Amino acid sequence: MQNNEQHEEHYPEYCRNSLMDFVKIKDINIEICDVTLRDGEQTPGVAFSKEQKMSIAQHLDDIGIEVIEAGFPVVSEAEKDVVKAIANMGLDAKICCLCRSTQKDVETAIDCDVDFVSVFLAMSNLHLKYKYEKKLEEMLDVAMNAIEYAKDHGVGVRFAAEDATRTPIPRLIQAFNMAEERNVDYVSIADTIGILNPTTATYLIDQIYNAIDNRKTKICMHCHDDLGLAVANTLAAAEAGAFQLHTTVNGIGERAGNASLEETLMNLRIQYGIGRYDLHSLVDLSHEVSAASKIDVAVNKAVVGQNAFSHESGIHVAAILKNPRTYELFLPEMVGGKRNLIVGKHTGTKALAGIIKDIGYEMNDDDFCTLFNKVKVITETEQRSVDRNELEQLILTIIEN
Repeated sequence: MQNNEQHEEHYPEYCRNSLMDFVKIKDINIEICDVTLRDGEQTPGVAFSKEQKMSIAQHLDDIGIEVIEAGFPVVSEAEKDVVKAIANMGLDAKICCLCRSTQKDVETAIDCDVDFVSVFLAMSNLHLKYKYEKKLEEMLDVAMNAIEYAKDHGVGVRFAAEDATRTPIPRLIQAFNMAEERNVDYVSIADTIGILNPTTATYLIDQIYNAIDNRKTKICMHCHDDLGLAVANTLAAAEAGAFQLHTTVNGIGERAGNASLEETLMNLRIQYGIGRYDLHSLVDLSHEVSAASKIDVAVNKAVVGQNAFSHESGIHVAAILKNPRTYELFLPEMVGGKRNLIVGKHTGTKALAGIIKDIGYEMNDDDFCTLFNKVKVITETEQRSVDRNELEQLILTIIEN
């Protein structure tokens, strides 16, 4: 028979990292700039429709994301139309877009009614030699002209150094100081090939932080995930004084992708106590972007993956049934997820009995033994697990007979 009187206990949503109490860092002062609609769309094979982009933008705004990078409007009239549409949705988030260091790109962006433009320039030796085939001084002159044009026309400016992490630091400081003289709102470090680690991210941001007037010019961090360190590097940058952190939903983007929005937001909550973002729809947003991009999320993806709250080990399941905090850092409901207790090869009698009770059934000893034997046959001979729906069907079949 089904038991409808299950006892529910209340547990804290998450466990905080108490070791943070012993670590000396700058006060974390950040905003999120999500670049899913621009850098995320540069994922090979991804092309969002106008409706998809506007829906994702609305979802990001509902979460409380402060800045949304809507696209790269100079690439086509269709892209320009989408950026302009998002800029006029009446969102609370500021809307920005990408521009090369040219007046034409800035003119196109201004026509889109964006709040600010991101003017980018690569200054590494590799890019100067093989991409631009021009001298640094010539490229800086062009970039400063583009910045001045944007400021003269009343839009904010983020000056972004592409491939900054392979650019000599004195050169970065020189360029950022020139941009500061033209009253840019942000200077941005792009780890374009994902070469940083947390130690070097901290060092680089610290060098820039001490070289600019960080009271009026904010530092941005844009990390790629080529070595799997994008989120870690983004957080290290925040600890060192970076203000604007760049993310994409599901970590999509060129090559190995960008810093994952959902992982960054959860870390901001758990590590630093930043609680202003509404996390309850992160799983829904992940599914929306996965469907729109046609890119499946890895089953073991942190925060939003299918297995993020799945448990099979009997010892783990038995403990979770008593207190979820034993093996879950945060409750699945916190991000709009669901716990999935799986019956598998390693499930013992205690764990199985707990799962049966958790899904709302009671069984006598004989029926329980029958179920346990059936489960063992399936998991060992067919070498697979038994999910909740299948387990419930097995329970009903045994009880009804």
